[in-house]
Amino acid sequence: MDFLYYILTSGLLLLASPYIILRALVSSSFRNQIKERMVGAGSLPELKGALWIHASSVGEVRLAKTLIAGLIKDGESRPIALSTFTPTGYALAREENLPNVFRLPLDFPIWMNPVFERIQPAKLILIEAELWPCLLRQCKSRSIPVVQVNGRVSEKSVQRYGKLPAFFLWMTEPIQQFSMRSQTDADRLLQIGVTKEKVRVTGNIKFDVPSIEKENTSEWGDDSTILVFGSTRPGEEGPIMEALVELQKEFPNLIGVIAPRHMQRCREVEDLIREFKVDYTLLSELDGLANWTGSILLVDSLGKLNAFYESATVAYVGGGFNPRFGGQNILEPAALGKPVLFGKFMNNFEEEAKLLTQSGGGLQLQNIEELYDVLKRLLINPDERQKLGHAAQETVKANSGALLRNIELIR
Repeated sequence: MDFLYYILTSGLLLLASPYIILRALVSSSFRNQIKERMVGAGSLPELKGALWIHASSVGEVRLAKTLIAGLIKDGESRPIALSTFTPTGYALAREENLPNVFRLPLDFPIWMNPVFERIQPAKLILIEAELWPCLLRQCKSRSIPVVQVNGRVSEKSVQRYGKLPAFFLWMTEPIQQFSMRSQTDADRLLQIGVTKEKVRVTGNIKFDVPSIEKENTSEWGDDSTILVFGSTRPGEEGPIMEALVELQKEFPNLIGVIAPRHMQRCREVEDLIREFKVDYTLLSELDGLANWTGSILLVDSLGKLNAFYESATVAYVGGGFNPRFGGQNILEPAALGKPVLFGKFMNNFEEEAKLLTQSGGGLQLQNIEELYDVLKRLLINPDERQKLGHAAQETVKANSGALLRNIELIR
């Protein structure tokens, strides 16, 4: 099947080449992405026996950061290399000064082989759901063990792979151990056909949230009430602005912080905010927040959201009102003891949403139009806020420990 896959991939690349060339001619950012992928690990020093960790985007990179810190603390002496798939994940990994960062090249031997030769991995660790056929098959041919940590399998993936179980089992054959974040994810993997011996449940590393560095958000006055709307998606900023404008009439010291999930949408969100005829400020325009007197802050910089969650009175985490998005990480504000609001479509964070709602630490809204009423209720009820925040934080603490279990598995 390896030969068939490479023949099919070659054909698809040839068909797509005119589009790739045309887009590269008109888009400098796309050219930069292609260049980063072509370079791959070529800019890294030659490593030997590296622990190769692959994370896709921002969320997985944050998890990789926690894993890397845990490995180093536990005495890991092998060099560590981190590959990412998305440009935002790559940018965050570089910004966080994580070791030996590079963009994963196209999933084809001519580009993958130089990566293996450069970092000479002793083991490959896949974060969550990143499965690439050529990458995995190259590991098999080179006798490199593969472990998937914090593994997740959505219902949509079960339906997709369930139609071609032979392909999925061929692709994942090199994975020696699937370390799944929940029993639900493990059961779905077994449903596709993976043998029980290769699957174990170790919990969710995202519950092992590391302490975050203090940001200058702490310079805001103690009398400020701060609503943080994190990882927002298309269709959410409009209702958020409607709720904010009304709430700021009733709560004069209210500050709204909006952080889109993707930075490239900031211009779009700016245009939407202007429609409400209110003043706003871009975070990138400020040297600090001590002397800032605005009421709406648009976060247009990567890696800052956790610091704003730390200062939040209430946190709303986006992506939960469209099944296509499947929610975002609700554990970050929960770990900081903040009341967390999120939508009903949390298919990428099912277990986290279930645990937080059951404990009373999170409020799952059925539609985004509820936002104003729920926020107003929480703003006028500090005791309820404190109760929710405490329950959220205790839920995270009670479910921690997956990091150490996965480190043991990797060793």
